[in-house]
Amino acid sequence: STSSIAARQDAGHAVGPPGSVGLVAPMQGTIVEISVAIGDEVRIGQPVAVVEAMKLQHDINADRSGVVCAVSMAVGDVVREGYPIVFINEMEIEGGDLEAEAGPALDHIRGDLQEVQDRIAETLDASHEEAVAARHALGRRTPRENLADLLDEGSFREFGPPAAGSVEGGTVMGLGTINADLVGEERGRAAVIHSDYLMATYTHGHYKQEPVHELARDFRVPLVLFSEGEGRPYGDLDGVGMDASVFADFARLSGRVPLVGVNTGNSFGGNATLLACCDVIIATENSTIGVGAPAVVEASGMGAHSFQEIGSMSFQAPNGNVDILVKDDAAAVATAKQYLSYFQGPTEPGEAPDQRRMRHIIPENRVRTYDMREIINTLADEGSVLEIRREFGIGVITAFIRVEGRPMGVVANNPAHLAGAVDTPGADKGARFFQLCDAFDIPSVVLMDCPGIMVGPDHEREALVRHAVRLFNIGANLTAPMFGVMVRKAYGLGVQAMIGGAASVPFFTVAWPTAEFAGMNIDGAVKLSARRELAAIEDAQERKEAYDRRVAQGYETARAINSGARYVIDPAETRAWIVRGLKSLSPTPRRTEKKRPYVDTW
Repeated sequence: STSSIAARQDAGHAVGPPGSVGLVAPMQGTIVEISVAIGDEVRIGQPVAVVEAMKLQHDINADRSGVVCAVSMAVGDVVREGYPIVFINEMEIEGGDLEAEAGPALDHIRGDLQEVQDRIAETLDASHEEAVAARHALGRRTPRENLADLLDEGSFREFGPPAAGSVEGGTVMGLGTINADLVGEERGRAAVIHSDYLMATYTHGHYKQEPVHELARDFRVPLVLFSEGEGRPYGDLDGVGMDASVFADFARLSGRVPLVGVNTGNSFGGNATLLACCDVIIATENSTIGVGAPAVVEASGMGAHSFQEIGSMSFQAPNGNVDILVKDDAAAVATAKQYLSYFQGPTEPGEAPDQRRMRHIIPENRVRTYDMREIINTLADEGSVLEIRREFGIGVITAFIRVEGRPMGVVANNPAHLAGAVDTPGADKGARFFQLCDAFDIPSVVLMDCPGIMVGPDHEREALVRHAVRLFNIGANLTAPMFGVMVRKAYGLGVQAMIGGAASVPFFTVAWPTAEFAGMNIDGAVKLSARRELAAIEDAQERKEAYDRRVAQGYETARAINSGARYVIDPAETRAWIVRGLKSLSPTPRRTEKKRPYVDTW
């Protein structure tokens, strides 16, 4: 018994033959193996016994060399700490010190490691040659090919090794760096999640994403989500997953870290839900996005429809669901890298276009149109413009640019649509973009050529009153710097909406010589203000001449140089004004909490 063993050990039975030295147990435990016998030679580091304590077995190694002369314990005995198990006559033993000898071959792959490597290999592209070939035949790339292109070489550390789960499908996810060569390794850190549609027809790997969401939240790193997949497996009746926190956790990331959504295939159900939570949706031309996939639609009694009929980019881009439409997987990854770069901070200054072009973009003939995008491209560093939601709300242009390497947002009226008037889609587009810039302290420049908020019954039916004033409510409460530039028409409530309600809201507001300031359309204002006077003129020709004189006088008064505008600048100096403004700002503090609760999805 344990008590009798202890009694014997306490009674002094720890004494071996004269001159011998005991090799003792370093802890109390049960002897499960004795690997030497009397007469055996023992070298330093050689196991002599195995003791089990708390279900863990410990090798008892010799701390000196010699020849075994006595064994004081047997298998099954309980040994106390410090009690000798065997005794040796200490002497030098030929063959040296076992502890000094080389350990196991470092290149040897043990069985347990080999099993892991085999399991991982089953998930890699090389083990799915037919599926990979079929994907390539469609001009598509595998998830791992997309991630290899997105992430800096050698930076990807996969989270949740493939060997830990099923190889039938799921998600590839982890951490790495993106654009570290431009912004440095610390600012380049990013999390990535790629639904692995290669392995299964229907995936719901988003239920395994919570750990990566937590990492993005805790370490404030951007997250890039590739959303291909159709949600939960069809016919899955094991509950609706209401206890899963994946959707709530992902939604809480909004406004805390940049969320970049990329869709290169069919995205429905839960996959599309996560995609739509993102700040931006980048989608390829042949991809589809929707709430319910064709099988779900048909099972719900809504008829048989193809993926394209339900979620084609032919309407998902013009209706505003998709922010950036690209050709293929490679273009989607390149665009994701560019988009994310604006949220990673300044880079080396880019080359500036010749700013003298600014003087000639707007025609001298005030009723001739021009291309507002030419102003944006001339203002920005070469090659730094990325337009957002180009196909939607076309009366307002939104884009990210760089000016001397500093990221900025641009919100501009588009005079090629409704003469630049603010309509419902344009107001939504501009307001949401202001929120996005403000959430991450990105300054914005507003380029204004606006004849007002659009009028007419068709537009009022689109709830224009409340949609238009989103620009007031959001713009007036921005804390990220705004710079205002009046390039042509600055009429009434429309132009006020563009800058949050007043010219005093932006850090500065300047005007070009082509700018015109008025309470409303000048022609219409003359008709309203001089209606009785003009009606009193009986001769039609004389009445027209009087009207034309008043209109001409109104335009002359409205010209920036005559209107009392505070700063009328050379258009070629616009970029210099913005650069000086950026340099005048106090450094943005590093945030530890959200600035805005979330970024509006619409």
